[in-house]
Amino acid sequence: MVKVNSVPTHGVTFGEATRVWARIAALSFGGPAGQIAVMHRILVEEKRWLGERRFLHALNYCMLLPGPEAQQLAIYIGWLMHGVAGGLVAGLLFVLPGFVAIMGLSILYALLGGVGVVAALFFGLKAAVLAIVVQAVVRVGKRSLRNRVMLGIAAAAFVAIFLFHAPFPLIILIAGLIGFLGARAGSTAFAVGGHGSGQEDLFDDAQSALGVETPAHATSGWRGPLAASAALLVLWLGPVIALLLALGPDNVFSQIAVFFSKMAVVTFGGAYAVLAYVAQEAVDTYGWLKPGEMLDGLGMAETTPGPLIIVTQFVGFLGAFRSPGGLPPLAAGALGGVLTTWVTFAPCFLWIFLGAPFVEKLREAKALNAALAAISAAVVGVILNLAVWFGLHVMFRDVRAVSVGPLTLDLPNLASVDVAAVGLSLVAAFAIFRLQMGVIPVLLGCAALGVATHLAGLV
Repeated sequence: MVKVNSVPTHGVTFGEATRVWARIAALSFGGPAGQIAVMHRILVEEKRWLGERRFLHALNYCMLLPGPEAQQLAIYIGWLMHGVAGGLVAGLLFVLPGFVAIMGLSILYALLGGVGVVAALFFGLKAAVLAIVVQAVVRVGKRSLRNRVMLGIAAAAFVAIFLFHAPFPLIILIAGLIGFLGARAGSTAFAVGGHGSGQEDLFDDAQSALGVETPAHATSGWRGPLAASAALLVLWLGPVIALLLALGPDNVFSQIAVFFSKMAVVTFGGAYAVLAYVAQEAVDTYGWLKPGEMLDGLGMAETTPGPLIIVTQFVGFLGAFRSPGGLPPLAAGALGGVLTTWVTFAPCFLWIFLGAPFVEKLREAKALNAALAAISAAVVGVILNLAVWFGLHVMFRDVRAVSVGPLTLDLPNLASVDVAAVGLSLVAAFAIFRLQMGVIPVLLGCAALGVATHLAGLV
């Protein structure tokens, strides 16, 4: 049983912390950048639980990890405030609203996705999502491609995945190795700065509720972190092993458990980068869903609270819904969605509880940070591949894979261009890049335009 000190030395009670984390979870729209901004505003500026430097210290560590950095930041700060119980509450609440919303939308999509108005709504969302992914390429590129070496890594990653369909984990591994060896060789191309803005601290650690000292539970040795990590490891991989033994490797639930468990340890670079990997496998390898449906799922995730990677729940839902075995399709879909969410997010708690007590050593490891920098550069190429892949399937009704020697190209039939989709995508791009509109207004506006084009008989 996890014990919680209801009145810790920093004065923030467990009940108060739970209420604050529930509030953050309800406001966690807009992807990791928006979610991290919400946490900073509430935890640093409003509640003053921790100072600016400590917040960035935690963020730096979470940026080193696979998985959704915003959720891991919530787990880290929850753990810092109230130990393992605090981390569990913060992390679970962060995911819960998105899980409930995506489950409801997945059921609606499975039952009514082919109905005219509903299909038109998602048609509009696809156009907006395409523009949002292009925006992600630009944003990540500005941050990561600081020199020609990084630009070359990004270009190589794009060529590897777009032309040769190289596995995403392999690209990440090679990029990280290049960065690590480059730093060990003394190359300045891989030098890493902090994640801060360069401004003076807005709020000093010494004035915060936590102060500058490390809490007692964070310095109590190996026993606590190892015990929590061992329990989480069993809870994460236990169901995976049980499904493999009971149903065999070819069953859809076994495939979902294994694939998304593997994804959970290679998801560097955020949701957009991971989607290229998920799309490649879920569409081409497993046949769980169609290319356009990946865009539908991302549209759902963009308009609901929680981590964007919750879109994987939609993928698992459709995969099980369409191969239910002896179960009713909706029940199978719901189980597939729950299983996907579990194996995707359970490892996030493991990384924090095991590594957070030793974060200072990790943060000061220059070679490790250089590996992350190279991975971030490769992620730009991966996201660019995602943008091109999405663009082809949004703007053309007929896209076919053509093999030329070792190369595999997705080539569109130019006669199958979807004029309405192109028009909506241009509108979305104009709203984002020229008018600087936010993600939610663009998504809602394009969804409305999609319905309007349907009612006008244009789609």
